[in-house]
Amino acid sequence: MKKFAAWAIFIFGVVYFVLPLIGMTEFSLKMRRGVYSFDAYFKVLADPQFQATFTYSIMLALATILIGVLIVVPTAYWVRLKVPEARPLVEFITLLPLVIPAIVIVFGYIRMYNTSSVLPLTGSAFGTDILLTMGYVTLALPYMYRSVDTGLRTIDVGTLTEAAQSLGAGWVTILGRVILPNVLVAVLSGAFLTFAIVIGEFTMAALLNRPAFGPYMQILGANRAYEPPALAVIAFAITWACMGLIQLVTRFAGHERAKA
Repeated sequence: MKKFAAWAIFIFGVVYFVLPLIGMTEFSLKMRRGVYSFDAYFKVLADPQFQATFTYSIMLALATILIGVLIVVPTAYWVRLKVPEARPLVEFITLLPLVIPAIVIVFGYIRMYNTSSVLPLTGSAFGTDILLTMGYVTLALPYMYRSVDTGLRTIDVGTLTEAAQSLGAGWVTILGRVILPNVLVAVLSGAFLTFAIVIGEFTMAALLNRPAFGPYMQILGANRAYEPPALAVIAFAITWACMGLIQLVTRFAGHERAKA
């Protein structure tokens, strides 16, 4: 009976999530009347605005990943090595972006960094890009920190640190050549999740008036019929590709450990 209930719930979940996606995909293929075609996809991919916004979001995603790694890896490592009693507090802080809406965060940024403030980041496009990147780092913080912290649990941080120090390694060398390679799979998992978040984010980019992929999706959805479903399918494919890469990297690392 329990097995039947479990399968029933699973099938219901699959139907609930997959049927709308199938319907959306089918609609996106009907741009040419009476014939299934990829015209909507070709039209979206050929749109210069799509290329510009997608490239812009990719660049911000890469910057977000880099900054996130530089912040999270040393912090998680130091907490686990030196101040384990502070771990609950750090975990609580990293979870705050999940309970504080993005619109609250971005309005706080605008209030603190407008043109009349000491640090007027919103006064230029480059400054606003920096502000938006910091906002993305904040949104991705729970996922990046959890991934790295989980990776650090699988290794003996204390022993590795002592061994590196006995060979004369400094803290930067320990982080870059000892700790980071051992948690690389966890870092990549957090990076793929961060990439998916940045590509689909709308609120911060729209309120800061930046040409990101999220606002482009919203504008296209308000003015076109067949292109928005095609763009949504593309966005789903990107997200699923990121999740698939996480699984692939994790399995590859597991096989490498098994061989070792």
